Amino acid sequence: MRPVRTLPARLLDLVSVLAFVAIGRSNHGESESLGGLANTLWPFLGGLLIGWLIVVRLRRPLASRAAGAMVGLSVLGGGVILRAVSGQGLAVSFVLVIAVFFAVVLLGWRSLAPLVVRRLDRVRG
Repeated sequence: MRPVRTLPARLLDLVSVLAFVAIGRSNHGESESLGGLANTLWPFLGGLLIGWLIVVRLRRPLASRAAGAMVGLSVLGGGVILRAVSGQGLAVSFVLVIAVFFAVVLLGWRSLAPLVVRRLDRVRG
């Protein structure tokens, strides 16, 4: 996998993880300090990196839905495990929110991307 070809997919995944953390912190009235954001973010970034490594190892296109499922499960599993190991809070309802959010977002953009690309190709002519 060439890094340039996977850059849009990596950016969309990264923005998804950042959005999840920012929305969660905002909904819970937590401070918007950079340190607080980083503390909440790092377990999910660790899961994201694990997911990307799995996709590369399995030689799957990063923008595929199969890759989205692998990345989503890694963000969920890695994020939960790393949060638990680091003493950050975990509730069953939070794990369910993580699972639903990343299933919708990481599979969602991968499902819509081919439609957008086809539409752009038609517009360009």
